[in-house]
Amino acid sequence: MIELSSFTHGHDGELLSGVYGGDADGPDPATVVLLHGAGNGSKERLLPLLAEFVSRGCRGLAFDFSGHGESTGELRELSLRRRFEQAVAVIDARVPADGPLIVVGFSMSGQTVTDLVGHYGGRVAAVGLCAPAVYAQEAWDVPFGEGNGHFSEIIRRPDGWRGAPALDVLRTYEGRAVLAVPGTDTIIPPAVTQAVQDALAARARFTRFDVPDAEHMLGLWFEEHAEDRREFVTAVLAGLGDQGASATRAWPAERVR
Repeated sequence: MIELSSFTHGHDGELLSGVYGGDADGPDPATVVLLHGAGNGSKERLLPLLAEFVSRGCRGLAFDFSGHGESTGELRELSLRRRFEQAVAVIDARVPADGPLIVVGFSMSGQTVTDLVGHYGGRVAAVGLCAPAVYAQEAWDVPFGEGNGHFSEIIRRPDGWRGAPALDVLRTYEGRAVLAVPGTDTIIPPAVTQAVQDALAARARFTRFDVPDAEHMLGLWFEEHAEDRREFVTAVLAGLGDQGASATRAWPAERVR
């Protein structure tokens, strides 16, 4: 049984609630950071995934963005910029300085993952993007509001995402990258998924991980489906060797696209 411990981190007048696991006194493996999606997303459904990474020899953490789960703050006041800043604050406080990172994000946190890649550069050894969203630059600093304000107007503009800076970041990323794609996704347009895939295929060591029976909420799917959860972790860690984990098994070729 993998033991996970709780922590809190104060940032910008709010208290962020998180969990962590792994041997803080051992060698310096990568630290996995799991980032939940929008709406009612929280760290809770990511705990089995976090435990799976930790069982492979990684350090790991997950936390609730402000306005989510057990963190303080109001969701309407959150923004893509504040999500990024909160993630950086938690990472800088909880992860060994200059230690390698593996960043996994769901839905809206696909954007946050790319923001972190842009910030930490080559320190990011691997990324996992699960039904990811990317957004126009104009949306980055706009509070989410109540779902009918300026942020919603921006993200609902047809093809407004096509100039997303996140795609430029992914085109230049050279680490390990896994794109998890559900069989049915009524939230993320297929063209967005294809654009993310094309960007990752440019330079990254890229694998597409198809989950044919799943829908958009892949965090919930991985919580409830242990075999897919294990295979996804194996895919993310593939090729990282001792940097990522103490032991991984061969990635099954039939899941690679």
